[in-house]
Amino acid sequence: MRYGAIFPQIELGHDAGAAKAYAQGAEALGFDHILVFDHVVGGNPATHNLRGPYTCHDSFLEPFLLYAYMAAVTTRIEFTTGIIILPQRQTALVAKQAATLDVLSGGRFRFGIGIGWNDVEYQALGQEFESRGARSEEQIALLRELWTKPLVTFKGRFDEIVDAGLNPLPVQRPIPIWFGGHADAVVRRAARLGDGWLPLYAPNEQGIKAVETFRRYAREAGRNPDTIGIESWINVGDYDDGFGMRYDTEESWRKWAEGWKRLKPTHLSINTMKAGLKTVDQHLTLLGRVRQAIMAA
Repeated sequence: MRYGAIFPQIELGHDAGAAKAYAQGAEALGFDHILVFDHVVGGNPATHNLRGPYTCHDSFLEPFLLYAYMAAVTTRIEFTTGIIILPQRQTALVAKQAATLDVLSGGRFRFGIGIGWNDVEYQALGQEFESRGARSEEQIALLRELWTKPLVTFKGRFDEIVDAGLNPLPVQRPIPIWFGGHADAVVRRAARLGDGWLPLYAPNEQGIKAVETFRRYAREAGRNPDTIGIESWINVGDYDDGFGMRYDTEESWRKWAEGWKRLKPTHLSINTMKAGLKTVDQHLTLLGRVRQAIMAA
């Protein structure tokens, strides 16, 4: 089991010193990885009917740049995106950014991707919202080629490359790709193509059924589900994830961990955003307490 700390961008995302202190503190506490979310722009809720929880009032640092900075001030801890909204980005540029981060971090990057909900963001980045699922599937195939071959020729519905490649290639060839999302099409895609899945469920009847379905889809795709990672996270603050997941006592932390460990995930992470904390030290202290409780479960 590997344990992650979710960087509280909403509270600390405006402060370079806080990002450095958080990365070093999480590494010192023994965490295996840091997870961050991704949004390029936030819509104004006064003028947009937004489909998700984030707006122009929420701070988000760009994940590749943030992790390059954190990689320079740490030595062991890994970095994962939970998730990068892949189809709103240029595929070759994403491949280059991820490969560069993997080189600079010494192979400490795990690439979590998703298709997102924010049509305002797609418009701002010049990409089509409705085709995002199909585009992501094509992007995955191209990313893996770009990360493993010095020269690539590829012609798809959305991207075309003629006899060109990345230099340098990443340390990991290919970089692991994990999928976030809960729609049936996404879960099937993750089971068929992913190195891992990032489900945000409580370990209740709904969560158990979702994990069983994911593993069944993997078997139907001819894969061994035991070779595919699974990571969920616990919210210890008043964070709205759409699933009503909130745990604010040590007993609730242990019960959550006990439930998830029965499902045999590979990774579990802790989210301290919106827990009423204002400083790096407060976030790190709570992270340490929750990690100790869930490890002991």
